[in-house]
Amino acid sequence: MRSTSLRKGENQALLAAPVVLTVSVQGLTADVSALLLGADGKVRSDEDLVFYNHPSQDGVSMAGSAVTVDLVRVPADVDRVVVVVSADPLQPGAVFTRAPLLTITQSAASAMSFIAPDFTSGETVVVLAELYRRNKGWKIRAVGQGYASGLAGLATDYGVDVDPEPIPTPVSLPAQGHPNSSSAGSAVDLSKVERLAPALLPPARQAGNALVDRGISNRRAAVYLILDHDWHMEELYESFAVQAFAERVLALSANLDDDGTVPVVFSSGREPFLEEIRLDNYRGRIGQLHTQVDWGWGNVADAMRRAVGHYQESGAADPAFIVTQVGDEPWDKAEVRSLLQNTASLGVFWLFVGFGRGKLAFYKNLNASASATFSNVAFYDASKNPGSVPDERFYAGLIDAFALWLRR
Repeated sequence: MRSTSLRKGENQALLAAPVVLTVSVQGLTADVSALLLGADGKVRSDEDLVFYNHPSQDGVSMAGSAVTVDLVRVPADVDRVVVVVSADPLQPGAVFTRAPLLTITQSAASAMSFIAPDFTSGETVVVLAELYRRNKGWKIRAVGQGYASGLAGLATDYGVDVDPEPIPTPVSLPAQGHPNSSSAGSAVDLSKVERLAPALLPPARQAGNALVDRGISNRRAAVYLILDHDWHMEELYESFAVQAFAERVLALSANLDDDGTVPVVFSSGREPFLEEIRLDNYRGRIGQLHTQVDWGWGNVADAMRRAVGHYQESGAADPAFIVTQVGDEPWDKAEVRSLLQNTASLGVFWLFVGFGRGKLAFYKNLNASASATFSNVAFYDASKNPGSVPDERFYAGLIDAFALWLRR
């Protein structure tokens, strides 16, 4: 029977029957586990972690390196089942370099396989895939997200209390980026991230190093996030690209503002929708929020006004760093230009981050001419898939212009 190879972020429908997910790892000893999650992205109890010492729970079972999910038997209050592989903590210096192979099989259906891109940042645990409810059926999404916080950190992120893992022997990784980045460290205490969102520690540290390298590790800012909710962005929400982007912005915010919260404004055809993403609720948060927003032609100017209004009402003394994700040209260009000019004296810096499949010339050219007056504006092209951009390069694109603006 023909096999389908999944790409990272891709999803496929499943039959209403048991599905077997088999993991193959080369080069190190690893353990496979599964988590049953509710609609809030958390386990219902510690029993929802299925692993070698607790091999069965509510239709999810495991044997060796294979997880079987009987979709008909999974309770209605379980929204997702996440399949995870973790390096053996007793194996010194054990990290993933080559990605594991995941094979997905169901009777009377074509087999599927997934190999994530290889890992380079000392990842000790990898979320391989998630099975999730969609309408009245189930789908599977290839995730391939690595973390350096270990299974204990990941489980805590999902609401599971686990015993601490043995501390592994540190592994040396090749130095990357700026010459002083390996020794600089972040000037910010990231203990809140470690406690509430340990899976975000690696990107938070990378963001901190980027701030140190640019001489602004002691500066603070209120970070905002505006997300494009045009109809053409649907695939990027579905593939978790927007969720992953928001998580990286949240990790940066942890270095600039210690409240662990980023206000999020969704730009759609109607009144902008404002909510927040926090260290204690970020898992699947964008997916939960965006379903409350209609698709439409994004009203960027209204979303910008909403963010500025929130900032002014908050009474914050620190400047605002408003990260505005855009996927296409705005239809309200004159209004956008007017807002940029009018907020220059308010301590607001605008970073337009382009990713998606639309045209972005308007944003790219805001400061292209010699007569441009937008000193508080920059553009960063994060490519069609920002998740493929390494953390170091991603955070350089995010903060280079902001750092120059702060130091002026």
